[in-house]
Amino acid sequence: MRRFPNPRLTGLGGGLFCGAVMFLLGYLDALLFGSSLVVYSVLFLPVCVLTAVWVRRGDLMTAPVVVPIAFAVGLVPVADQGGGLGGHLMGIVTALATQAGWLYGGTLIAGLIVTVRRVRLMVRRAAARRRSV
Repeated sequence: MRRFPNPRLTGLGGGLFCGAVMFLLGYLDALLFGSSLVVYSVLFLPVCVLTAVWVRRGDLMTAPVVVPIAFAVGLVPVADQGGGLGGHLMGIVTALATQAGWLYGGTLIAGLIVTVRRVRLMVRRAAARRRSV
C-alpha cells in the first residue's frame, strides 16, 4: 500500500507552497469557472489543511500567518480587473471583504491543526522527560 506524501516544510517553504498553490488555483479558477470567488474560497480550505499539516515542528506557528497572505496572493488572477491598476486593487479589496468568512475559516482551520500538533509535541516531550528522569 502506498503512503501519502509527508513533506516537512520550513516556515518560508510553507509560505511559498501555500502562495504558489493559491495563485495557481486562482488562475485555474479564472480560466475554468470565470473567476468564481466561491470556488476559489472552497479550494482555499484544503490548502490551509495541507500547509498546517506539512509545516515542520519548529515552524508550526507560521502556518496560520501565511495562509491569509496566500489567500490574498491567489486573488490576483481572480479579482475583478476593471479600470486599470486601481480597479484591480479595488477588486482584490472587495474580494477580501466579501470572502472574509472563508478567509477566517481557513485561518482558523490552520490554527486549530497547528495548536493540536503543538500540544501533542509538548505532551510527547514531557513524557520523554519523565521517562529519562
